[in-house]
Amino acid sequence: MDISGAHIDLYPPIEPFETGLLPLDGGHRMYWEQSGNPDGQPVVFLHGGPGAGASPNHRRFFDPAHYRIIVFDQRGSGRSRPYAEIRDNSTAHLIADMEALRRHLGVDAWLVFGGSWGASLALAYGIVHPERCIGFVLRGVFLCRKAEIDWFLHGMRLVFPEVHRAFLDHLAPEERDDPLAAYHHRLMDPDPEIHLPAALAWSRYETQCSSLYPPATGGLALEAEASLGLARMEAHYFVNDMFMPEGHLLAEIDRVQDIPCVIVQGRYDMICPIATADELSRAWPKAHYVVIPDAGHSVMEPGIRRALVAATEGFKRP
Repeated sequence: MDISGAHIDLYPPIEPFETGLLPLDGGHRMYWEQSGNPDGQPVVFLHGGPGAGASPNHRRFFDPAHYRIIVFDQRGSGRSRPYAEIRDNSTAHLIADMEALRRHLGVDAWLVFGGSWGASLALAYGIVHPERCIGFVLRGVFLCRKAEIDWFLHGMRLVFPEVHRAFLDHLAPEERDDPLAAYHHRLMDPDPEIHLPAALAWSRYETQCSSLYPPATGGLALEAEASLGLARMEAHYFVNDMFMPEGHLLAEIDRVQDIPCVIVQGRYDMICPIATADELSRAWPKAHYVVIPDAGHSVMEPGIRRALVAATEGFKRP
C-alpha cells in the first residue's frame, strides 16, 4: 500500500447529499449521512468517545470525488436520539447498528475508519463481520483493557498533574480515590444541576490532555450540554468494562489478520499511549504502522490528519 502522499491535508468542507434517522431497538434513532460520490467506494467513519459524536470535519479525510463517505452518530451521541441515553447502549448494540446501517444503505463492504474508541469499535465490528471490511484505518489505538481505563483515570496525572487535580477537585475529598464511581453517580443523576457540571469537568479533563499543542483541540472543552453525551457514555462504558471480555480485541485479532490496515499513532498521545498501538502492530504484522513524532491524541493535529488522509488515498480502488 502506497501512503507516500503524507503531504496531503484535509479535503475542503462538503455537505451531505443525504441524511436520515434510522430507527433502532430500544427507542433509539441513529443519525446518519452520506457525502462525496454516491457511486464511490464506501467508507464508514466511527467517532470516538464513546459518546463524542461526529462533526463536519470528519468528512474531510476522504477524497469526495472517489469515496462514498458514510458518517453516523452512535447511540446516545451527537444528533442521534434520545441524546445521552445509556439504556440499550453497549458495544454489541453498536456493532448491530453498523450492520443495520450497512444494509439500509445497500453497502456490501466498506473501508472502516476510526480513532480512539472508534478504533476499538472498528476492531470489534471487524472481528464479528470481517467479510464486510475492505480495510481499516485506525488512529490513537484503544484496546478497552482495564489498565488503559486506569491510565485515563489516574495515570495521566504523571504528565498533566494540574489538569488531573482539577478533575478530582470537582469531587468531594472522600470520593477522589474512586473518581469513576463518583463521576458515574453524578453523570447518571437526572438533575442537570448535578450532571452538567460533572460532564463539563470530565470533558475539560479529557480535552486538555488530548493534544501536544493545545490550539489543535480548537478550545479547552465542549459546552456543558454538548459534553454530556461524551462524559455520560464514557462513564457508562468504563464501569461496564467496555462491554467486552478483558483482552478480547487482541485475543481475536486473527479474525482480521489478512485485511489491510493502517495504524496511525501520535508519539505523545496521553489519552491512548503509544504502547497500546505498538502492541497491536506486533500482533498484526501485516498492518502498516505509522508513528507521528510530533503529535498527541487529537485527530486534528497536523501530522495525524496528513497521515490519515494519506492512508485513505492508499486505500483507493479503481
